[in-house]
Amino acid sequence: MSRLDALMAQPAFVRPGRSRSVGAGWRWALAGGCLGLLLALAIWAPARWLTAAVEQLTQQRLLLLQARGTVWSGSAQLVLSAGPGSQAAMALPERLSWSLQSRWWPSPAIEVAFSVPCCTPAPLRLQTTLGWSGVTLRVLDHHSDWPASALAGLGTPWNTIQAQGRLQLDTRQLEIRWAERRLQVLGEASLSLIDLSSRLSTLRPMGSYRLQFQGSTAQSPMHIQLDTLDGRLQLQGQGQWAGERWRFQGEASAAPEHEAALSNLLNVLGQRRGNKALMTMG
Repeated sequence: MSRLDALMAQPAFVRPGRSRSVGAGWRWALAGGCLGLLLALAIWAPARWLTAAVEQLTQQRLLLLQARGTVWSGSAQLVLSAGPGSQAAMALPERLSWSLQSRWWPSPAIEVAFSVPCCTPAPLRLQTTLGWSGVTLRVLDHHSDWPASALAGLGTPWNTIQAQGRLQLDTRQLEIRWAERRLQVLGEASLSLIDLSSRLSTLRPMGSYRLQFQGSTAQSPMHIQLDTLDGRLQLQGQGQWAGERWRFQGEASAAPEHEAALSNLLNVLGQRRGNKALMTMG
């Protein structure tokens, strides 16, 4: 038998050339299957993956329950909580919806839009950009109106105050930058408490107030200003974000004719001095 006849007589599965081509084909098929699985997981990743990340980042102070959809487009019930084991969690009256988009050029970025029918006339849009110098979170100019009663879910002192009224959030050119282990806040934001009332006082409403945040500069840290817009309970104070810590000093006071009606609330807000309460943080 010639050498050619001997080679042709071998079983097909041991022919050298055929073995290499079959092995390569299986490797390409396996690689393609893995890539397809990864793409499917990325596109159809369940919403609960996002909710788990939010809970971990906020130490369970923001909860997204009964999630539906995917990481990229979904909805959930937004709940405010005081943290693990809290018994005073409060849910918003309507579900929160989100949509998420990503890009890789010219720099990696993610944009997410949040909306709640009761509270956001236009979606709240956040843009996160990753660069060589660090991470930047931009909040597009925004206005929204939220129920103050949801604050009770955050625990002390809000679960004692049981605030009623409206919270108006406004942002302008707001940016949060993290670079070289340093946090910097630029732009402006304000939180207004409109027609505030509490179960600790018979005065309804007690007044309206505004907490203003002014971003930091190269010369100064972020500044915080609390003012009374109107009302029988007077609130005022100032503070700053310095060295990754809040520092705030303020005062709550009541006119003599309203001191009795506001006494319980003043006791909760700070150290009493006559018809005033000194508020400190940090």
